[in-house]
Amino acid sequence: MNVSKTIKIFALSALFLAVKMPASLAEEYVILAFGDSLMAGYGLPEEQGFPHQLETALNQLGHNVTAVNGGVSGDTTSGGLSRLEWVLSGMKKPDLVILELGANDALRGIAPKVTRANMEKMLFILKKAQIKTLVAGMVAPPNMGAEYGAAFNRIYPELAQKFNYVLYPFFLDGVAGNSDLNLADALHPNSDGVAIIVERITPYILKNDKYFDVAANQ
Repeated sequence: MNVSKTIKIFALSALFLAVKMPASLAEEYVILAFGDSLMAGYGLPEEQGFPHQLETALNQLGHNVTAVNGGVSGDTTSGGLSRLEWVLSGMKKPDLVILELGANDALRGIAPKVTRANMEKMLFILKKAQIKTLVAGMVAPPNMGAEYGAAFNRIYPELAQKFNYVLYPFFLDGVAGNSDLNLADALHPNSDGVAIIVERITPYILKNDKYFDVAANQ
């Protein structure tokens, strides 16, 4: 077999594999999990934290996903705003950002108008950069009072609607208040709690991004 014919066969084989390869496996899909200790995986080994468990769950569904841990324990929305552009500048442009911040604002009694302003600025940055974003909602603890809770809790749905981003209503849905799913501090999910969060948030990722729709139909 001459060299020219060998090259042609190799090229045709490569083309065939590229056409047949599912979109979910052809390109890496990068998710930036940006937030506080709930994203950072406070008190947990790396493999039990949210980014790793999410990455594993999506890859088991046949997608080529890398979830980047952009969580910093103790971060408020002010802290997140101060580092968002720096984080984005130091990595490949993510295909999706899961924005989860505000829990520490509520715990510290930070005025909801401050939390709203910080969240709005971060969403503006992400919108300007044309990055798809899933807004992870947060709920104020009951001890902050009805007035505070009402002002705080409406931040997330209102801003998600304003920026036309998908909202996951409450990041700790199904986990908050359940001692079996949280660490001893009753604030941070344990590995089982994280698994529940991943299970509940995954459909919001899958059904709201055309990448996964295309991949599923290959």
